[in-house]
Amino acid sequence: MMNFSMSLWPQTSRMLDIPPGVIKMDMLCPRSWQKEKVVIVMGPTGTGKSRLSIDLATQFPAEIINSDKMQVYKGLDIVTNKVGEEEKSGLPHHLLGIANPNVDFTAANYCQMASSAVESISSRGLLPIIAGGSNSYIEALMDDEDFRLRLRYDCCFLWIDVSMPVLHKFVSRRVEQMVSMGMINEVRNLFDPRADYSTGIRRSIGVPEFDRYFRAEDFLDEENRARLLHEAICDVKRNTCKLACRQWEKINRLRKIKGWNIHRVDATEVFRSSGKEAEHAWEMLVARPSTAIVGQFLGGVSAADKVPALATMGYIRQCLVA
Repeated sequence: MMNFSMSLWPQTSRMLDIPPGVIKMDMLCPRSWQKEKVVIVMGPTGTGKSRLSIDLATQFPAEIINSDKMQVYKGLDIVTNKVGEEEKSGLPHHLLGIANPNVDFTAANYCQMASSAVESISSRGLLPIIAGGSNSYIEALMDDEDFRLRLRYDCCFLWIDVSMPVLHKFVSRRVEQMVSMGMINEVRNLFDPRADYSTGIRRSIGVPEFDRYFRAEDFLDEENRARLLHEAICDVKRNTCKLACRQWEKINRLRKIKGWNIHRVDATEVFRSSGKEAEHAWEMLVARPSTAIVGQFLGGVSAADKVPALATMGYIRQCLVA
């Protein structure tokens, strides 16, 4: 993927009818290219942000930057719902599972590393796609005191929205799936009776809820052990639903109070469906509309047509640096 922009240059130069070896800045750097482009995928937990970011990155030459404050840590892949290698479709993901799980990774840490990732991706003629549920990270990155990212980049915000009652049912089912995948043993391996649940990855929903169970399980009979485990799982479901509500409220505040231009994509019908119907609904109600929005944001052309344009931008930068 790193060589993508250079390989497309001959085709692009023919398309633009530019004589070989001649670079005319008024032709190659029109006004619309003076600011780089960044896409940000937002939404409450469980709404499919990772999936949409991958869908978009398969349509446009892009790389993905994680903005989930728990997925940034190493470990607890089930609890934090990290995207699997197979799901990544070979696409590079940045800031995913890179931080020490025992040390706080702050918003300032995130801004520094995410800014570097955006610059690296963009410098290679690719589209940075930031995706994740931690709106405090995104807000800190976008609205820092100097507005450094906003001054350099045009930003397109996509919000995957799902009706809360529908999302709460889905989240509860997802927690049950996580349990069947081995979440309890994953958390047990991290359990330490002296642990601080306000630091690092132990802040993740799905970790502190099991503390009482792990402390007591060896001293309980089967019935009381099962009861305590059930209570812990219910706490995980309840706290995840509360998180989804807070995330929804934060996005709404960014849109209404701070005036962010956020494109809302309603995915409720996707989560009301199942099987092939859900897949079709995702394609028609989420993937296609989002792809159209991003295509328009990148210059009003289709995903296929945008590939050489982005490649040309990468070529220009390399020439200017040389």
